[in-house]
Amino acid sequence: MRRLTVTMFLSLDGVMQGPGGPDEDRDGGFDQGGWMVPYADTDLMAWEKNWFERASGFLLGRRTFDIFAAYWPHITDEDDPIATRLNRLPKHVVSRGMPTPTWYDSTVIVGDVAEQVARLKADDPDGSGGELQIHGSGDLVLSLLDQDLVDEYRLLICPVVLGAGRRMFVEGSPPTALRLVDSATTGSGVAVHVYRPAGRPAYGTYSLEDS
Repeated sequence: MRRLTVTMFLSLDGVMQGPGGPDEDRDGGFDQGGWMVPYADTDLMAWEKNWFERASGFLLGRRTFDIFAAYWPHITDEDDPIATRLNRLPKHVVSRGMPTPTWYDSTVIVGDVAEQVARLKADDPDGSGGELQIHGSGDLVLSLLDQDLVDEYRLLICPVVLGAGRRMFVEGSPPTALRLVDSATTGSGVAVHVYRPAGRPAYGTYSLEDS
């Protein structure tokens, strides 16, 4: 059984939209694309490379797939752990009406997404484990939040408030407790938080007797 992990760049107010470039995602009139780029230092890249080295496959939304497919096939450095894994490992794209992709070992998921993702997690023919990884792909992540399919959230929180844009945890998200399993701060101020689901939240109350 493979673990499904999500790696997401977030602003301090929870925006995940368009982190990598001005024209990456302008849906809803969003005009602040590229907001995480000033924080992409060597510390952050070390975290990214370490995570990519654990991958045995990728699950991507259509927009993220198109962005990756336009760039990474042109990076041919055999020592680049991100490029080598993206270019060589299976890539599964969640999209309606997408033509057959030409990037090596890419397939389009059809049918029930949750059912297909569960199948992909269970598909480990050589028993080597590894991770099925989601990078970005905000709409896809939103669709999976209430399916109990995500095993780990890797949130890279940049020290910037955007005030607008699509958020990862939106109103109506299922109540979920998370357990912090790793954390760090990069030199540029990005807070790296790694969480795993811990069931439903626990609730309590403060009373005069407690104090």
